[in-house]
Formats: sequence, structure tokens, C-alpha cells
Amino acid sequence: MNFWIFVYIAGAVQAALLAMTLWRRPANRPANRLLAVWLGLTGLDLAVKAVYWHLLSSEWFRAYRFVALFPFLYGSLFYLYVRAMVEGQGFRARDVVHLAGFIVMLVLNGYVFVATDAQVQALSQRWIAGERAIGAWFDVPLFLYSLSYVVAALWLMRGYRHRLRERRSDADRLSLRWIDAMGGFQIAIWSVAIVQAVTYLPVFNYGLLFGLVAAWVCMVGWFSLEQPPVPAEPLMRSAREEAETDTTADTTRYKDVEARLTQLMSGDMALYREPALTIGRVAKSSGYPEYLVSTVINRRLGGSFCDYINRLRVEAVRERLADAAEPRTILDLAYACGFTSKSTFNAAFKRHVGDTPSNYRRYHASAGPID
Repeated sequence: MNFWIFVYIAGAVQAALLAMTLWRRPANRPANRLLAVWLGLTGLDLAVKAVYWHLLSSEWFRAYRFVALFPFLYGSLFYLYVRAMVEGQGFRARDVVHLAGFIVMLVLNGYVFVATDAQVQALSQRWIAGERAIGAWFDVPLFLYSLSYVVAALWLMRGYRHRLRERRSDADRLSLRWIDAMGGFQIAIWSVAIVQAVTYLPVFNYGLLFGLVAAWVCMVGWFSLEQPPVPAEPLMRSAREEAETDTTADTTRYKDVEARLTQLMSGDMALYREPALTIGRVAKSSGYPEYLVSTVINRRLGGSFCDYINRLRVEAVRERLADAAEPRTILDLAYACGFTSKSTFNAAFKRHVGDTPSNYRRYHASAGPID
């Protein structure tokens, strides 16, 4: 167990440092503070486990049993963290309902905290010997409960990505892959916990389980400190806007809106050149409501707002690549036309043109002018 104690201590120190750093970060403050609390609890969990398993003292058993309940907060905190990240909404009083799993387990384990010292010593000895007061029949539903919050958070992220593509031209840059990594790691941890609860396998022991937790802390540190500011997006348009979208008056304006968009996206001052262009900016410039501009793009121009803008950008780059006299590099052209990263540009170009930018330029350079 000495190896795992070292891993726990390292994870606890890492968690404490990360929690302090994230608490002070100004970007995405509500989400980062939730993550800081989560990491602080994880660090305390690992630290107390390290001390208890090193000393095997009944004096630490109450603390050990208390922090052993923390994992029933982790799924809920992950969901609340993701919600705060994508909606900008921090913890609210009514969010206590998301802590129900932890509260249930706290009540069921309450006897440990009111027991006499002699009773606690006996409980500690039985625990070290491998006895459990609550059987696997109850562990598994609660593990699944926590796992369901992880799945719900990933589903929330899926909806957020969809909204980003409907509202921002740089949606691909804000992929938030670290959220997927955090969720995937938690699914692995909870899967190990479920296997451990159902049937004992030597490789799936508690040392491995909380070793994975310590590794997860390090992974969170790697990703969270590199995260860019994440723009919060509303869940959906209002009911009024949804109703207005299908009115006859709006339908008759579709051609006018489309013509206005064509005007805004043409010439040297075309809006698509703005790297972080939003549909709100386009709507304001067009003089039409945002919901109407969004509807026209989706129904008449095809695809999301992000797809529409990137398609215009790709066409602009393609025209310049076909010009043998164009001196700028491919990447310079991409940035000039509004792309913010090489990977996003290459993917968009390949998707719309069916070839890579370098191959496309090479082909047109060798073809020469057409008489």
C-alpha cells in the first residue's frame, strides 16, 4: 500500500494547488470556482485516505468514512461545472437537489459519526478486515446515480456545441475537448467502482480506483489551466421568437434578409473576415432580428451559422489560391479571410472543396491560365 499512499499524497498536493489557482482565475469564474471546490474536496479525500491507510488508526476512521462519501458528490459537481461553463450560471440554492446522493449516503453512514470511541475502533478493525456495513446492492445504484450525472454533463456539452455552431463562426476553436477527457476519465473511474462493488477482482482494488482519481487530478490540471475563456450561450431561443419564426410576415422577408446577408458578406469589408464573428453581430449589421437571420441561414443558405461563414471564407481563400500571382502563403490567406487556426481552416477547406489547400494551389499553379 506504500506506493498508493505516495500516489494519494501527490494527488492531494496537486489538487490543493490547482484549487487555489482556479479559484483566483477571472475567466469563467462561476465554473472555475465550482471546479476549485471539487478539486479541494478531491484533495482532502486523497489526503485523509493516505493518512488512514498509513496509520491504520481508529482515530482517523470517522474522517476516513466522511471523505469516503465525497465521490458521491463528484458526478453532480461535474454536471454543475459544465453547466456553469456553458451557461455562465454558478451554484444556486436549489442546486442542493443535485447533492442528494451524498446526503443519502451521509444519513446511512451517520451511525459512524455518533458512535462511541470503542464502537468506532471496532468498526475500523472490521473495515480493515474487509467487512462493509452496506452491501453492493446499495453501492451499485449510487454509483450509477453518479455516473448518470457524468452522462448528463456530456449531453449538456453536446447541446452547447450545437448552439455554438448556430451562433459563432469560431465554434470549432471552442471545441472544449478537455470536458470530454474529464468525462471519459470519470466514466472509467466509476466503471472500476461498479466492478469492484459487484465482484472482487484483484486488479480492480481500491488502490487502483483512487490511484485513477489522483491521475484524474493531474489531467484536470493539465487541461483546465490551458482553457480559453468560454462564452456562455443561452439554452434556446425564447418561446416568442420560436413562434414568430414561422409567421407569414417573416416568411415574406426571407428574400430580403438573404439579399442583405449577401451584401454584408461581399466586398473588401465583408463581415466573414472578422475572426470571432457572431450571429448577433451579423443581425445588428443587417437590421433584422437575430432569430430571423438564423432562420434564413438554416433554411435557405444551408447548415449552421458556423458552416455558412466558413463556407464563405473557404470560397474566398480558394479564389486567391487559384490566382497564380497571389504572393501570400496559404496560412496568411486563411487568417486574412477570418480563420483563427490552421487546423480549423484545413478541415473546413477539405470538407467544402474535397482537397487540401496545398494540393489545390499546386494544381492551379501547374494548370496555368485558361485561354
